[in-house]
Amino acid sequence: MLQKDPCQKQACEIQKCLQANNYMESKCQAVIQELRKCCARYPKGRSPVCSGFEKEEEEKLMLKSTSK
Repeated sequence: MLQKDPCQKQACEIQKCLQANNYMESKCQAVIQELRKCCARYPKGRSPVCSGFEKEEEEKLMLKSTSK
């Protein structure tokens, strides 16, 4: 049986916020930050909705290591 994604609620809140604000990401920074906080609480791969943030972090680390 599949486990419920622990950050699904926050991801849904982002979608609601974006729809309500004509997809202006700047108006939804607070709910995006809540999803980031949720993602930070769980091990990598535990929450599928966090995969975009995980990939973003990996890319930042790669850029830092190549700029040295």
